[in-house]
Amino acid sequence: MEPTIAQLKALYRVCVQTSTLLQDINLTRLDERTKCIFMIVNDTINIEIDVNRELIYDGIKF
Repeated sequence: MEPTIAQLKALYRVCVQTSTLLQDINLTRLDERTKCIFMIVNDTINIEIDVNRELIYDGIKF
């Protein structure tokens, strides 16, 4: 299974923003059950990118 083009674009944007803030990305994984990309930044920030390219941070969609 592969992520959608929209998810990859959102992932790229999040990675660039994260690196601009000099934060470490500790984990990036595609969850095959939910089809979401899951990221852990600095052991404390959890970000999900759903199939529609929406970001979910702390339970809030952006």
